[in-house]
Amino acid sequence: MIGRRVGRRASAPGGPPRVPDARPPVPERTGRQAARHTAPVPDSLDAELATLTDEEQAADSPSPQPAAGAPEGRQQPALDLLIWDAPNIDMTLSTVIGARPTAASRPRFDAIAAWFVEGAGDPSTPGAADVEACVFANIPPQPGTLQRWVEALRGFGYSVFARPKSQPDDDIDQDMLDHIAVRAHSHRLRRLVVFSGDGRNFAEPLEQLVREGTQVVVVAFSEVAGYAISSELLEFIDIEDVPGAFVEPLDRVRLDALPPDGAWLRPTRSLRDFVSSFTARRDR
Repeated sequence: MIGRRVGRRASAPGGPPRVPDARPPVPERTGRQAARHTAPVPDSLDAELATLTDEEQAADSPSPQPAAGAPEGRQQPALDLLIWDAPNIDMTLSTVIGARPTAASRPRFDAIAAWFVEGAGDPSTPGAADVEACVFANIPPQPGTLQRWVEALRGFGYSVFARPKSQPDDDIDQDMLDHIAVRAHSHRLRRLVVFSGDGRNFAEPLEQLVREGTQVVVVAFSEVAGYAISSELLEFIDIEDVPGAFVEPLDRVRLDALPPDGAWLRPTRSLRDFVSSFTARRDR
């Protein structure tokens, strides 16, 4: 079972994650949840299961391995799951480019969706996994243009978990871990792709999933994803290596991809400006 932890890590080449061994196909799910635009927000895995009917719980509960010759359909459905930590990716993007992100420097969710689905394999082949992509976001009291952003994500096929941000330290890490736990219970979680550089809360739970048989890929910026790069269990991909993720190359020089002759890293702040502020603080 996944719980909140303190830590995280990973490492792997760029390009789509490898497709694990084929699993049984995922039956299409129907019911009241499929018809709703805004789903209820459970506080825990138990709360999620409490909303299911007896039949749904029976379908989602782990079943014993079928006896020889039993139909493959009796196994849990396979799932490839993408989790996007919007606050973390936005903050770390600002860090690596040394400026506030613009429309041109923000990641393209349409290209990322295409890359993720391609990595899941041909859906028409026997044993193909279902795919689900979820974006988790904190919404400030005055959302501004976030309404259009959320609607665009939904149009690209992403589910969006939106939590109001009323305090500076409000976070959604536990909501992400809870959702992963729910899916790990209801499905055979074949591949988990986590877009986040936050190793404090994710490293240990993600590594535990690998030990239990899930392929886990962390996608983030190499400058801030040491937990993933150094892990012996997790795979790591720099987000800029996802094909089409950015319209133009980001204004950054990656220390993990320096040119053979080296590179100059220009300052992100004027030397005089820094000394001026430093002197003012020192003289207080």
